[in-house]
Parts: sequence; C-alpha cells; structure tokens
Amino acid sequence: MKQSIVLLISSLLCLISCSDPQISNPLDTKRAIQSNGDTTHHSTPRITLDLKEANRLASLPLGCIQTPFPYKSGIILATAEDNALPQEHHPAFYGCFDWHSAVHGHWSLIYLLKQFPDLESKSEILKQLGENLTKKNIEKEVEYFSMNKGSKSFERTYGWVWLLKLVAELHTWDDPIAREWESNLQPLTDYIVDAYIEYLPKLIYPIRVGEHSNTAFGLSFAYDYAQTVGNQEFLTAISNAAKRFYSDDKGCPISWEPSGYDFLSPCLQELDIMRKVLADSEFENWSRNFLPQLFDGSLALAPGKVSDRSDGKLVHLDGLNFSRAWCLYSLDDCEACLRLADEHLEYSLDKIKDGDYAGQHWLASFALYAFKSQ
Repeated sequence: MKQSIVLLISSLLCLISCSDPQISNPLDTKRAIQSNGDTTHHSTPRITLDLKEANRLASLPLGCIQTPFPYKSGIILATAEDNALPQEHHPAFYGCFDWHSAVHGHWSLIYLLKQFPDLESKSEILKQLGENLTKKNIEKEVEYFSMNKGSKSFERTYGWVWLLKLVAELHTWDDPIAREWESNLQPLTDYIVDAYIEYLPKLIYPIRVGEHSNTAFGLSFAYDYAQTVGNQEFLTAISNAAKRFYSDDKGCPISWEPSGYDFLSPCLQELDIMRKVLADSEFENWSRNFLPQLFDGSLALAPGKVSDRSDGKLVHLDGLNFSRAWCLYSLDDCEACLRLADEHLEYSLDKIKDGDYAGQHWLASFALYAFKSQ
C-alpha cells in the first residue's frame, strides 16, 4: 500500500541513510497488511529478536510487574478512602512504577511467550501473569475507573490503548490460557472501548505532544485493536476522529523534533494513523502536504540522545528511538526506511538494561513493539 509515496521516501532515505551504491531500487514488493492490524516486512532487518535477546528483555517486565514500589499514582483524592496503596486500587496492574507501564509489561511477556515458547523464565512468567490477571482482580480494576469523577479519565488514552494492545495480543494467541485471561479482562476492555467512543466526539482538538497524551498514538493503537477483534463501530469512531483532527494538517515541523522529554514523534505518529485510515491515493496526497521534507530532500532523523538514563524524563528519548523505529517499519517494504528504523532501534537497544529503574521499568515494551513491527 501507499506505493507511490514510499517509492519517493525510499529515494530520499537512501540519500540520508544508505551508503551502498548498489541499492538502486529498494522497494521490491508491497508490504502485507495482516488481519490483526500489524505489518510484516518482506526484507530482512539487520537487527532481529532472537531467544537470547528475548530472555534479556523478558527479565525487565518480569522483574517489575509484581513490584509495588516505587510507584507513581495518577489518582485524584476525592475522599480519604481514595488514598489507598496501589495494590488495593490496582491488584492486576500495580507494578512497574505506574499503571500503564504495568499493563504494557504484561503485553511484553505475553508477546514473548507467543514468539518464544522456550523462554528460560516461562514458568515464572505464567505464574505471575496468572496471579495478576484473575477475574477478581480485573473487577477491582474496573471499580477504580468508576470510583470518583476524576478517575474516569485515569490513563486516558495512553494506558487505555496499551490495555487494548494487551487484549489484542491475547486474542491472536491460540492457547487456552489466553482465552481465560482475555475473558477475565473483558469487563475492563468493554469499559475502555465504551469510554473511548464516548470521549472522541468531546475532544475538539487533538493533542500533539510527544508524551503520553498524544492523540495520534492512542488512535493508532486503538485502531489495531478494533481491527483485530472486528469492532466496526470502534473502527468508524477512530477513523472519523483521525480524519477530523488531521485531514487539513500541512507542514508538520519535524525539524523541531525531538523535544527534550519526547518518547513519541508527533509527526510520525500522525503519519502512522493516517496511513491506516486513508485510502492509498488519499494518503499520498495528504502526506505530500503534511511532510514535504519526505519529497524535497530535507528530512533528517538522527536518533535521540540521552544524557542521563537515571533521569526518568530524559530517558524518554530512548523510547522515542524505538517508537520512531516502529513507525518507520510500518511504511511499505522499503530497504532505506528499514535501515533508518534499524539505526534508531540499534542505538538504544543495548542501553535499556543499565541497572536504573527509570528506564528499565518500561523500555523493553517499546523495544519489543519495534521488533514486532518489523
């Protein structure tokens, strides 16, 4: 899909990131779009996820999904009873420093179990996931969202869509335990889908920052979930919102990126959702106006550099490198795009297990999603 634009992107990115003069036409075949909303490259990336790396990355979420402290709470205290320990409000997702990191830590482990049945820590992963994802625990999680008026916007929409990504991963796993956990999660899934559909018409303007509240990121992950489970009402709501927010956008200032705390690229995340909701010809016309740098030879994307990985905000830039990679991997089958994505993934991959919790509690999920998007 999007073959014309990608041919032009390929030529540009070859100038930026390819040193091999023998690569004259990096676009060999169209990218296959699978029914679950994910994409699969026909080219072979330089960096691959093997069992050794899977074991390394699995140790990070496994080491925190049942670790209650330190914890950053997003609760609004309406009454004294609201001031409870995280594990009381969130018996399923109380670890990994905050709710959303706990959720995508669970996603990481489920993804790795699916891809690598011989994981060294398989039995411990199954044990901890089974203890967390019980029907009773999920009922308590749903209760929290309706506890007071302020909690209704809890984790909107970043944590919401990671929960949907977790459920989509279970939905596509042919295993009895996946059916049990997906069933247990259903009340929370239903709550989030209904809340999302209710919320979107109320959001007059999209949020374009490079952190949690980025609207395009949320819509993109939500779209993948809705496509995976075949929820047409949700797909329509997402598509309509994305077109309303972004159809008239022009000249995204990608040269301003990254901001100091970014872990998402505002421009690439918007490109990612519009790639999904627009027809091929519409996307080509829109993207020419949105990112003219893709066509005039001025695009430059160097990996984000981190000066202090013990600083929870500054280490966001490692996450940016991974999220840029997954957006670039999700373009059509383009060797130059793949090389640029590899550059970002490779830059931060060996730096995320450095002994500091500021990055270790969440970055494995971002790295794994970049691998999944290859």
